[in-house]
Amino acid sequence: MLLIYFALINIISFLLFAIDKIKAKKNQWRIPESTLILVSFLGGGTGSLIGMVVFKHKLSKKKFTLGIPLIIILNKFLEIFLFIL
Repeated sequence: MLLIYFALINIISFLLFAIDKIKAKKNQWRIPESTLILVSFLGGGTGSLIGMVVFKHKLSKKKFTLGIPLIIILNKFLEIFLFIL
């Protein structure tokens, strides 16, 4: 069940970065940065990082270039802990 959750949250996170990049190019309403970070924190860090690289999005913002990898590390520790239980 957890594997399905992590797969879905990472797909959602990746898609949010894609949508935000498209909206940024069109000068439209954007997805709040807090939402992107929250979804990453909830387990979508890998999807976020892949989305950042694929779409070349948020790469100049330190809160993303440093924060997302840190969130991934924290999430991996949490995943290990949950799988041990």
